[in-house]
Amino acid sequence: MVKNGIILGKRYEVISKIGAGGMADVYKGKDHMLNRYVAIKILKKEFKEDENFVRKFRSEAQAAAGLIHPNVVNVYDVGEDRGLYYMVMELVEGITLKEYIDKKGRLSHKETISIAIQMCTGIGVAHAANIIHRDIKPQNIIISKDGKVKVTDFGIAKATTSNTISSNAMGSVHYTSPEQARGGFSDQKSDIYSIGITLYEMVTGQVPFDGDSTVSVAIKHLQEEITPPSEIVPDIPYSLEQIILKCTQKNGERRYRNTGELIQDLKRSLVDPDGDFVVIPPLGNADTVIITDEELDDIRSSYDDEDEFDEYDEDEYGDEEEFDEYDEDDDEYDEYDDDEEYGGKGKKGKSSDDVNPRMKKVMKILTIVVAIIIVFILVFAIGKAAGIFKGGFGIDTVDTDEKTKVKVPNVVGMTEDEAKKTLNKKGLGFKVVAREESKKYEEGTVSKQKTEAGKRVAKNTTIQVVVSSGLVGDEITVPNVSNMSESEAQKALEDAGFEKITSDFAYSDSVAEGDVIGTTPAANARATKDTEIVMKVSKGSEKKTVPNVVGQQDGDAQNAITAAGLTVGTVTYEYYDDVPKGQVVSQTVAGGKKVAPGTSVGLTISSGPKPPEKVSVPPVTGISIEEARALLDGVGLKADIKYDSETVGTVGQVIKCNPGVGTQVDEGSTVTLIVISKSSQPDGGETESTQ
Repeated sequence: MVKNGIILGKRYEVISKIGAGGMADVYKGKDHMLNRYVAIKILKKEFKEDENFVRKFRSEAQAAAGLIHPNVVNVYDVGEDRGLYYMVMELVEGITLKEYIDKKGRLSHKETISIAIQMCTGIGVAHAANIIHRDIKPQNIIISKDGKVKVTDFGIAKATTSNTISSNAMGSVHYTSPEQARGGFSDQKSDIYSIGITLYEMVTGQVPFDGDSTVSVAIKHLQEEITPPSEIVPDIPYSLEQIILKCTQKNGERRYRNTGELIQDLKRSLVDPDGDFVVIPPLGNADTVIITDEELDDIRSSYDDEDEFDEYDEDEYGDEEEFDEYDEDDDEYDEYDDDEEYGGKGKKGKSSDDVNPRMKKVMKILTIVVAIIIVFILVFAIGKAAGIFKGGFGIDTVDTDEKTKVKVPNVVGMTEDEAKKTLNKKGLGFKVVAREESKKYEEGTVSKQKTEAGKRVAKNTTIQVVVSSGLVGDEITVPNVSNMSESEAQKALEDAGFEKITSDFAYSDSVAEGDVIGTTPAANARATKDTEIVMKVSKGSEKKTVPNVVGQQDGDAQNAITAAGLTVGTVTYEYYDDVPKGQVVSQTVAGGKKVAPGTSVGLTISSGPKPPEKVSVPPVTGISIEEARALLDGVGLKADIKYDSETVGTVGQVIKCNPGVGTQVDEGSTVTLIVISKSSQPDGGETESTQ
């Protein structure tokens, strides 16, 4: 079980499961690159372990990815991650046509045609791209909430083995064409048959054929005529019934040639419901062919066992021309004349009693001769059967059944068109079951054929072939797609001839997000077209986390910023009484924030407590104490007064200071002033200190 939240391909997030089918589970997901919701189909375990199935699943999904149309559920991507094979598709909110039919019982004439036109339009787009759906059924038709009809699962049906139908395929066998049930090749007309069965179910609420097993249903498609819809729904318009009957003809030549013709009649049915305009081509031979027990066993076997070519695709994309049905009246080979008589034999003559001795002797000799001839014939017949005699003596021992067979021509080395024409001339079918590299045959030529040349087979037998996709070792140059967008690079690589292209994602400081950084193998390298080319796509610059350096020492903080892929910005030093010197007080970008690589982070560093400022001692000598005090106060200094009683002069005049005038001292320091004492002062000079 896939866990919700898992990321596939480094891009698609699985959100929740929204459905399940026979082959895969479907999840709602989100494409984080394009920021949109998608549907993700993931193969179930029993299929992902089958390498052949996975190979076909991926190749067919990639082919279907080229279909872009409003009536088609578009395929965006296909990939593998951690053993999970997935397909990314358009997310359509709505219900399947099967659910809609079950809900309403049966649909009206106008509603049926409206849905059918949209359905056929989507299928027609696929046919124009040489893609045959092969599994059209109401379960694969989605009606969106806005009423848009979309066809899904293009390319999926081909991934399943066409000649192996299990109980899980019961839903599909109800809609399969006679040629598919028979194990023959399918084309546009096979899809049209399935469209007809779907129309039948829309107007009647039931499928025309049902049974206890897939084999029984398949045989009904081959042998039984469809009950006209009017016998179930009497009020069905005549034109619509005829459209359904034309789509579901046993012989493909009597069906619509393409969806365009079918759409034309559907539109006309809206205008003229009871009109008699639908033309079903006549057929000389009866539609219904009763199959023999031997053929029945072959069909049962084909539904149970895989043949030696099961590793290849059972059907070829493309508008294959269906070869003519076998002509029961073909007289290419003359039959033996069963009424031929041997002269003289059986005639009555005279009785033995009437025959003279001479005649008796002759008859005796003749009898011996006849006996010898009979023995000789018996010996030759036995030898012929044993392969001892390869013809001769003018005796033709080929039985009647053998004469209806044809020799398989050798088509190896021919182009597809040449091989098809050669086989069709012999009344044989042609089917490309695989395309693979060859050591001998050029691209587009037949490199293998399943049925060996010269073997006699029944007319209408389909000869399966393998077509060369190119010579082994043919190499092409990897183009330089650097700095292209992912989609542009994808197209450039495809145009160069490469078939396996995947994307990987990485951060880049020099390449814009969504553009290609480079490829593996690198640009200008030589590689075969089936080499996997990995595009490294830029996710843009990787975001860096800013470290929190507040409280760290200056040097440690700057180292931490540099180590995180960032740069140290402006560093400011300020005095802080409460922060030790050299410690980071603040940073310009907060710690923990995601920023682009190289982002500048500024710092504020403590210089510790602010030291006192230096001031010069003002000229305080030669002036009065009051004046001196005023000058000292003005520069932030204190005065200490000492009186000199020995010096003769003006009382109260400062004659000296310490430190001396002009000396640099700390702000707030004390300057001692020597002052001439007053006559009233006692001898010895008392000291007056002023603050």
